[in-house]
Amino acid sequence: MDARDDALTVEQAAEAFAAEVAYWREVRGLPKNELARRMGFSPSYVSHIESSRHKPTEDFARRAEEKLGAGKAIWKCWQEYEAAKARTASSAAVPTPRRAEQPYAIGSAIVVEHDAARLDYDGRLYRLTMRRLLRNTGTEPITRYLIRISVDRYPGEPERSNALYREHPLTWEELALTATCRGEEMRWQAKHDRDAFKEVWLRFENNEGRFPLYPGESVWIEYTYSVDEEKWGRWFQRAVRLPTEHLAVELAFPAALDPAVWGTETSMTAEASPLKTAPVQHEENGKRIFSWSTSTPALHARYRLEWRFRARPEREMNQGEFR
Repeated sequence: MDARDDALTVEQAAEAFAAEVAYWREVRGLPKNELARRMGFSPSYVSHIESSRHKPTEDFARRAEEKLGAGKAIWKCWQEYEAAKARTASSAAVPTPRRAEQPYAIGSAIVVEHDAARLDYDGRLYRLTMRRLLRNTGTEPITRYLIRISVDRYPGEPERSNALYREHPLTWEELALTATCRGEEMRWQAKHDRDAFKEVWLRFENNEGRFPLYPGESVWIEYTYSVDEEKWGRWFQRAVRLPTEHLAVELAFPAALDPAVWGTETSMTAEASPLKTAPVQHEENGKRIFSWSTSTPALHARYRLEWRFRARPEREMNQGEFR
């Protein structure tokens, strides 16, 4: 992969750093004031970092990485921010040549018209199916789309989760990732490959040819992957990283487990609060299905659904009795 294709501007890199800190803080279940206390900063400073009002610093990046146990993800964003500053300084007098194609990146011309996620659990395995209707509102063809896969078995216990994934890292073989567009298989290419976190480029091409997303076009893409319950915590979070018109989530669990579901939402400027509307549930073919949706969610908002199985105490899972 040509490194220039992934190059971010200073502003984009700062936004990516802010979003990464907010993401891992929420994964660990920490309010801003608690993270600030652990890092030795004021709560307002952490809030300003997450809202991009303050720019990242090396000291903040090191402390955040240490306290959140982000598997170097925050530190990587800091390095990308520093690299973006260096590129800006070195190329200030020389205009960067315009590329013929516009790969997906933060600030790109992609709008998500509909984002639909369904998570199925069969008592042992979680299977996620993502469907997105993408529209190219720019002036150049788009050739790839970035997705994230992130797991945390023990939210709020980073040392325990990190130990688990160091010994049993998430592998591509077990994920069995597949993606399609217009009925065509999409190639994919790993961007970041860490024990509990993956970033993947879905490419608008396969062995038969290329099918870029051209300006003005809309197209559905779908991708699926699986994670064993030993590596998937009882939560599912959707982060709004691109302008999105409609977001929907379905959770399907065996009704015999008597599942209960609740959720919270956060933004770059607000603490976690209950979802404004409750998930709707119904039963179908032995499964209890919970549905939740929202229109025009705010950019960088995060919606987190959590659950428990009242017919299967959580202590069994925590003691390693995986079935």
